[in-house]
Amino acid sequence: MSLDALRDRLTGIDRQIIELVAERQAIVDEIGRSKLQTGRATRDFQREKAVLDAGRATAERVGIPPQVAEDILRLLIRSSLTSQEQARVAATGRGSGQRALVIGGAGEMGRWFARFLDSQGYAVDIADPAGPVANFGFVDDWSAVAPEHDLIVVAATLAVSAEVLTTLAALRPRGVIFDIGSLKSPLRAGLRALAEAGCRVTSLHPMFGPDARLLSGKHVIFMDVGVPEATQAVRELFASTMAERIDMDLEDHDRLIAYVLGLSHALNIAFFTALAGSGEAAPRLSRMSSTTFDAQLAVASKVAGENPRLYFEIQTLNDYNEQALDALSTAVARVVALVRDRDRDGFVELMEHGRGYLERRAGPP
Repeated sequence: MSLDALRDRLTGIDRQIIELVAERQAIVDEIGRSKLQTGRATRDFQREKAVLDAGRATAERVGIPPQVAEDILRLLIRSSLTSQEQARVAATGRGSGQRALVIGGAGEMGRWFARFLDSQGYAVDIADPAGPVANFGFVDDWSAVAPEHDLIVVAATLAVSAEVLTTLAALRPRGVIFDIGSLKSPLRAGLRALAEAGCRVTSLHPMFGPDARLLSGKHVIFMDVGVPEATQAVRELFASTMAERIDMDLEDHDRLIAYVLGLSHALNIAFFTALAGSGEAAPRLSRMSSTTFDAQLAVASKVAGENPRLYFEIQTLNDYNEQALDALSTAVARVVALVRDRDRDGFVELMEHGRGYLERRAGPP
């Protein structure tokens, strides 16, 4: 057969694959409705394993690399879970007849929460200097009078969120209020003022970005600020998702985030800064890259593409971040000293100590 004829056959097969995926998705939707009616959990790890095992076995039988089959099936499973989770959120949402206000709703995470609350039946309004967002209501000046919304989400930058919380404390709105800040150090005063004013306030940190569609494997951290009924109300927003809900003290949060975000961000910023200043051309490095380099470069590239102003806030506004940066500086200096001194035993000891720490990471906290 000619090359064009072979490509035509391939195009036809591709079309059939997509049509079969659509047929599979229709069945997935039926399964999701059945799970809702019977009270079954969205995710079934045993069933997922059976699907992957069967796929790998079929791949071996027909001469396809088993990993290819597994990768395809994992993608389809993820799509299925996303569809079922979104359907469950919509079916069990508690927002019917209620209003929500997202202050800072034109930002990426603000839009995520606007869509999330809309899917639960809330009538969502946006308040943001950037202006209205399509498909949502708009509040031009939320600070003129106390908002009458049942739920108020503060999704602005950290510095602005601190001001918003303080202003809300003076207005004393009746609805449940929560921020979604990645740090709590700059927000403590505003959160405390709201609690002291008798407002129903709590704080959370969604440990995912605005591109998250499936919350399975994602974490949402809840920090009670003295009003447990508000914390419980906000926890319930995520009850129908597969997100892991974690309760944490406000101070513990920022101390740990100094390492989870502050340290990891600083490490990757240092990595791409060193590369950029090395004088070596990026294409040349990519041609001779290693598995480790490629993995690190992928993470560093994602960090480099994030909002630098937000990352600056994460580095500078956390009361605990300096100790994480000191730990990074000390660790780099130690590695440099061991290499310069040709201290093989010290270098081996350093790596073995780190290996032991990382092996314990999967254990209980």
